[in-house]
Amino acid sequence: MNNRKIIKEYKTLISSSFNVNTSVDKSKYGIIYTLYSDEFNLLKVGFAENDKILEKKLSSEKFILLDMKKGKKKDLFLLINTLKELGIKYSYNFYFKYSGSLMKHLSTLGWPVGRSLYKQRKIKKELVCA
Repeated sequence: MNNRKIIKEYKTLISSSFNVNTSVDKSKYGIIYTLYSDEFNLLKVGFAENDKILEKKLSSEKFILLDMKKGKKKDLFLLINTLKELGIKYSYNFYFKYSGSLMKHLSTLGWPVGRSLYKQRKIKKELVCA
């Protein structure tokens, strides 16, 4: 007779300590954007409810706009949580130290990064007939 033990393993979910402001409607469309500071070599990702608010942010900070597109505040929170899961650290107000790998992740995740600092690789395939 063969004695076998069945071992049950349970996966646990890791809870995130990311605080979400529930007073803001995350389903409302606005502008998601990426800013860059050459002086500090920093990226800032964010959400603005309209173009006037984005213009005000650009004029008050020493950042240049890399790119922007229509999106929701929910997109920003999903991006931050995904980058956190990938081990990319950020500081208060979503400032990131610029790196090529960060730009690659942002581009892969569909975040607007423009073409001035990050150029996607284009893979060309050749078909050889024998």
